[in-house]
Amino acid sequence: MKTKLFFMLLLSFFTLSVFADQLINLSTDQLIAMQKNNNALVIDIRTEKEWATTGTIPDSHKLQFFSPKGKFNTKEWLANLDQLKSSPDQPVILVCRSGNRSGRAGNILTKQMGMKNIYHLSNGMQSWVKAGNQTTKNCLPNIACK
Repeated sequence: MKTKLFFMLLLSFFTLSVFADQLINLSTDQLIAMQKNNNALVIDIRTEKEWATTGTIPDSHKLQFFSPKGKFNTKEWLANLDQLKSSPDQPVILVCRSGNRSGRAGNILTKQMGMKNIYHLSNGMQSWVKAGNQTTKNCLPNIACK
């Protein structure tokens, strides 16, 4: 009886973990492959100043998630994201400077909102630039590009 109960608990745990929505970390190479092969939508959630400083990943979209004070409006942000998506199940890859904010935003989207196909770039733009990948400079009128 104990063995049967153990296997039932193990099976239920496995089933929950398979269907659980979770944020998936990506390397720069994985991001490139998903962008090319899976039509992944790359969303840069950083600030305008950060976009001007390092540039952005080619073909990514700028959609700031957190305000300068760390606040966010998930409903408004999701409405803007939906306008960018080509399909409801399109993979979304979040990018920030170091991976911290994109990890936090991704966990909000997956764990609190139940979204699927959400990824984030491990170590953010720092890893992208360190790997020598190209960036697109989109200078803002009041912030000079470096």
